[in-house]
Amino acid sequence: MSSSIRVVFFDAADTLFHVHGSVAEIYLRYAVEFGFAQKPDSLAAIRQAFSRAFREASPPVFAAVEPVRVKQSERLWWFDIVHHVFYRVGMFERFDEFFDHVFRVFENHRSWRLFPETASALTRLKARDLELGIISNFDSRLFNVMRGLGISEVFDTVTISSLAQAAKPAPKIFQIALEKHAVDPGEALHIGDSFRDDVEGARKAGLHAVLLDREGRRQQADVQTIKNLEELFPLLDRFEE
Repeated sequence: MSSSIRVVFFDAADTLFHVHGSVAEIYLRYAVEFGFAQKPDSLAAIRQAFSRAFREASPPVFAAVEPVRVKQSERLWWFDIVHHVFYRVGMFERFDEFFDHVFRVFENHRSWRLFPETASALTRLKARDLELGIISNFDSRLFNVMRGLGISEVFDTVTISSLAQAAKPAPKIFQIALEKHAVDPGEALHIGDSFRDDVEGARKAGLHAVLLDREGRRQQADVQTIKNLEELFPLLDRFEE
């Protein structure tokens, strides 16, 4: 850590906030309402199918640039993911209605919760005169979620894959975010919960990176790791020294 940090970037979901409940539980609950025949192993099957669907999916990067077309592309990307899941665990007649409903559910900020220390940590960072940004593979529903959770005004920039036409861990999305702040990579720090997307991606683009591992599951000597956002401040103090 050789230079002063001017910008702190964050991943969004599972870094600043999390789903209220479980993603699989939410999908299962609404699927049942729309006619899905639940089985004893349905919840586990949905979790497993989502994991496979995300692994096999192309990145959420689209050729469209007009806002309406971008949103259409985002929706189609998610439709393919969710269709992939229920094709494996059990399709049902009202699937299209179900998807329309659940897609809107995750746009509602009430489906999400800030982590306990998020608001105070962001306030402390702004008090240090640091610029703050988001770098996320979340789609444009992120803007509504951030407004609803009361954190949108704290951030100077938001860079998402569907608008940047690049997705983490590709260096391009980090480079686009850096350009918005007119800083060099060594003057920026990125924090996120994914080793591949956030740590490896940021490092390849030349940024400093910190892994947020709330459960303490990853032990790796060459990775700076924190368990919550409050642990970020001693690291920033080391920069200033």
